[in-house]
Amino acid sequence: MSQISIPSREPGEVPVDDTVVPFEVAALDVRGRTVRLGAMVDEILTRHAYPTVVSRLLGEAIVLTVLLGSSLKFDGRFILQTQTDGPVRMLVVDWRSPGLVRAYAQFDADAVAALKSPSDTDLLGHGHLAMTIDQGADMNRYQGLVALGGGTLEEAAHEYFLRSEQIPTRVRLAVAEEYSAAQGGPRRRWRAGGLLLQFLPKSTERMRTADLHPGDAPEGSAPHAVPEDDAWVEGQALVETIDDLELLDPALSTERLLFRLFHEHGVRVFRAVEVAAKCSCSRERVKGILESFSTEERAAMVEDGRIAVTCEFCNARYAFAPESVIGAEGEAEG
Repeated sequence: MSQISIPSREPGEVPVDDTVVPFEVAALDVRGRTVRLGAMVDEILTRHAYPTVVSRLLGEAIVLTVLLGSSLKFDGRFILQTQTDGPVRMLVVDWRSPGLVRAYAQFDADAVAALKSPSDTDLLGHGHLAMTIDQGADMNRYQGLVALGGGTLEEAAHEYFLRSEQIPTRVRLAVAEEYSAAQGGPRRRWRAGGLLLQFLPKSTERMRTADLHPGDAPEGSAPHAVPEDDAWVEGQALVETIDDLELLDPALSTERLLFRLFHEHGVRVFRAVEVAAKCSCSRERVKGILESFSTEERAAMVEDGRIAVTCEFCNARYAFAPESVIGAEGEAEG
């Protein structure tokens, strides 16, 4: 039987921001996605006056959400949310097919300011990370939960795949500010990047992982262990060689980065998916939400003769005259 010949070419040298590039390294039985975010992540993070460390943490959550949400094979939503007892109480990132993202963070400003050079662990504290897949109104939602016990978002992602998906997975996330010369002084812009690698051999036997600790094993019992496949060991080792600068470098194309990593085995890239910052709020939608409240509840919202609502995601402010909002009772507020 003749083998199908896949044409090869030199990796593209032109960097393209705000894209997800799926790839495959058949020789190692691994597949993955690489994310490069520029203007899109900068737009989301600069809409709010977040402290730098909060912006960086939310940026990591955005990268992780894009890496996971872009794998959806249907029109739907992927929502990542943390709830913890740390200074950053909540992170919410919402991916909507085919590539629209919005995000926000809730945090204790005083607690964040009191930390000196805080790590992700310091900011997140203890709680949980929820990942929700919403396939639409007529379909059930799927939600996976993983504990956040003093680790990073990367570590939480690894734990999620180990316990929920049982697919050997490695994730890299990087977020930083880029400084460039501009009229009136240096300009600061946020950049972010990430890579997800998964081991997906044709033989399920090669994907076997160690059993999770049952929690009630007799003291002294040896933990179950399964030797890792050599191909997966090599794939992980290659991913660990990536530094943050390579994931963020605006002069390094995604294809060139993948070639650096996997040129010895050959890497195949697929069509890139574009990503954009886009909130789903609108004046009509906010008005509809206000109309779902009772007359008494809306009356309590009036300040200086107006009902004002600010979107937590994009920081857009919508103001309404009370008499313009008609509730379920069918009567205008007067």
